[in-house]
Amino acid sequence: MCNSLSRRIYEHREGLIAGFTRKYGIQTLVWYEHYDDMQEALLRERRIKRWQRSWKLNLIESSNPDWHDLYSEILHDL
Repeated sequence: MCNSLSRRIYEHREGLIAGFTRKYGIQTLVWYEHYDDMQEALLRERRIKRWQRSWKLNLIESSNPDWHDLYSEILHDL
């Protein structure tokens, strides 16, 4: 969860944030959801983190079956 997705993606791409993305060298944004309510976003994030990997893969593939990098889409929408 973040309040600036473009900033957060930049931080991950540059390896500025410790964690899963830096450890595994992940730099491609393939899925995101937008929420106006921070509490709702936090609850959604917590739920998804408990999901099985297959559920997460299905979530991504339902909206981005070719796994395109959505970073340019985020920048375009700013």
